[in-house]
Amino acid sequence: MLDSQVTKAPPSLLYMVKQVELVVRSHLDELVRPSGITALQYTALTVLERHDGLSAAQLARDSFVTAQSIADLVRSLEGRGLVSRERNPRNRRELLILLTDAGRELLARHAGPVRELEDRMVRDLTAHQTEQFRQALTRAWHALS
Repeated sequence: MLDSQVTKAPPSLLYMVKQVELVVRSHLDELVRPSGITALQYTALTVLERHDGLSAAQLARDSFVTAQSIADLVRSLEGRGLVSRERNPRNRRELLILLTDAGRELLARHAGPVRELEDRMVRDLTAHQTEQFRQALTRAWHALS
């Protein structure tokens, strides 16, 4: 049988998800670079925008980074005035990480371009397919969490 007649298996879903993640991160890095932050830092800021006042451990989990990485990331963001840390009033040993006004302004500046990137990613899908895609990704995440 000739190579051209051999039916190749499609790439695995894990491979395809990783391809999407890498290309999204690359585009996101390009979008946020002018503000002096990385895609990972941007992700952490968006997590705080949705759930302000997280511990470092929770922010690390929700941002998909290690505890050591989040410590360095938070230090950098705090140095730029994008986040602040305050003692947890219910547990004085714990520091909570909060988004500052400057952090909110940075996210607002990037909201349009990031939305355009997401729109570009799903431009060949109908609204219904986009919602199905979102639901499928959510179910896949829950299955592995």
